[in-house]
Amino acid sequence: MKTLRIKLTFLLLSCLLFVSNNFGQSAPETFKNPILPGFYPDPSICRVGDTYYMVNSSFEWYPGLPIHKSKDLVNWEKIGHGLHRSNQIMYKDGLKNSNGIFAPSIRYHKGTFYIITTMVGQKGNFIITAKNPVGPWSDLMWIKDAPGIDPSLFWDEDGKCYYTGAGIIDGTNREWPGKNGIWMQEINPNKGILLGEPKQLTYGHASNARWAEGPHLYKNRWRVCVVDWRRRNE
Repeated sequence: MKTLRIKLTFLLLSCLLFVSNNFGQSAPETFKNPILPGFYPDPSICRVGDTYYMVNSSFEWYPGLPIHKSKDLVNWEKIGHGLHRSNQIMYKDGLKNSNGIFAPSIRYHKGTFYIITTMVGQKGNFIITAKNPVGPWSDLMWIKDAPGIDPSLFWDEDGKCYYTGAGIIDGTNREWPGKNGIWMQEINPNKGILLGEPKQLTYGHASNARWAEGPHLYKNRWRVCVVDWRRRNE
């Protein structure tokens, strides 16, 4: 658990530095660590105007997908949950945390907030949307033919949206134990429908490496890059 806390703290601090450096908004000079104490793993952050919004994994707990907002990436206020209605999703009795909700991504595009995440114990990956991050959030759009975990959304300048996830789509997943990679496909995020052909982008970070996870696609002036938070055997 100590290793997990250290990794989660490092991830949140990395997000803080990444967003601050890229958007020119400086964080306070001093702050307490962890920034958001309590049970808030796998943070994903987006900025809309001068406000940052964060969503976290919630595993087998309900309501699920807690959402916070902040002006400085240090002081956070909980404003709601992405899963807040009992008819949105069924939590099976005795649901294990490894089969619950984890590794969500929150994004904003043209007036709509999107959360995309995985529930292994149900149908896999899904999207919910809202005009206001406080809610209400939509019913779930389950994404058909989207194997794997840790999905993320990326909009290109031409308006096309792409799904990026951790998984193997070319049938080589049994080449070695725990083999995993990153794949991408165009998606209609308002219907949860994949478009065109999927592309296998990577097979992890090395031969015989296990469980590439948490891919995110970013674009800057010079290049498009895939960021992959990897988990290794511990």
